[in-house]
Amino acid sequence: MNKRDYYEVLGVPKTATEDEIKSAFRKIAKKYHPDVCKEPGAEEKFKEAQEAYAVLSDASKRKQYDQFGHAAFSNGSGGAGFDFSDFDFSDIFSDIFGGGFGGFNFGGRSSNRARKGRDSVVDVNLTFEEAVFGCKKTINVTVNEDCSDCNGKGGHGEKKCSNCNGTGTVTTEQRSLFGAFMTRTTCSECGGTGRTYERTCNTCRGTGKVRKNKDLEVKIPAGVDTGNQLRLSGKGEAGVNGGPNGDLYLEFTVKEHPIYKRDDIDIYLEYPISISDAVLGCKKEVPTLYGTVKLTITPGTQTNDKYRLKGKGIEDVHSSKKGDMYVIMKVIIPSKLTRDQKKLFEQLSKTELDDEELKKINKYI
Repeated sequence: MNKRDYYEVLGVPKTATEDEIKSAFRKIAKKYHPDVCKEPGAEEKFKEAQEAYAVLSDASKRKQYDQFGHAAFSNGSGGAGFDFSDFDFSDIFSDIFGGGFGGFNFGGRSSNRARKGRDSVVDVNLTFEEAVFGCKKTINVTVNEDCSDCNGKGGHGEKKCSNCNGTGTVTTEQRSLFGAFMTRTTCSECGGTGRTYERTCNTCRGTGKVRKNKDLEVKIPAGVDTGNQLRLSGKGEAGVNGGPNGDLYLEFTVKEHPIYKRDDIDIYLEYPISISDAVLGCKKEVPTLYGTVKLTITPGTQTNDKYRLKGKGIEDVHSSKKGDMYVIMKVIIPSKLTRDQKKLFEQLSKTELDDEELKKINKYI
């Protein structure tokens, strides 16, 4: 079944901010939650909105979706797409339903479970040559890491929370228009972890995380282009409750070259030649990415004639295949002539040139 566009599902433009996306999801969640809304298809609309929010609220996944659409999360067989079952909706549903509504399960996980850290995206600028041939770059990043003083726990002297008995949640009975409900909420004493500490860690001030700036030495493969991403596994934000770190994505912007134009793995070079070289033919030294080559230009060459240099393009970033280089001829018409040159052109104009295109036009004169 074809999926609807995630932006369409939430009713927001592609330029929507994080707050606008969250606000749109809040409205849909309040309207279509199946235990509140009994309209036909409410559950499907609610789940559709959940999936859209799980992708668009994550900077890295949103970039992948903007570039590749639903195919970014496809399993390659045209089947299931993005799996949001492990996405933590607890914060936003707490905002909507006041810390829990009727004991419903919103697809989030309990606060004391291990969770993977958030992914991060860093923009990297490359010269044309660095992108073509690959290089090593030192990338400066700032991410949250586990505090080394408390091992990411946020405190010292760990003990079981007496308020929730270590479960991380507190269950209470509530009455509403829908009847009596057992409401399970996150424990306010331990924040859902089930643990408290005798004293708070001074280094991280109880968060368990510290902001660190560091340099990463990265090998960038040959052939990357603007918009390509390189994934560095485990180099993103620190995980929660012992979960693995998120990933770091490097997104490249490649500077244009003064003379070469790139088209995927092929490159193009506009090469100027004189009228005499175009008419009589010649041999020219042409610069390529791999040194100069001698190119034979045939007599009668016209502007925009194309010469192919096989294998002189760019290496495909996913394979060892190399593209080609195309040399585009540009015949230069001189704007100034010496007296001798002018005489030669005048003599040439008195001769009869066999031009087929001109003959076609002369038929109608």
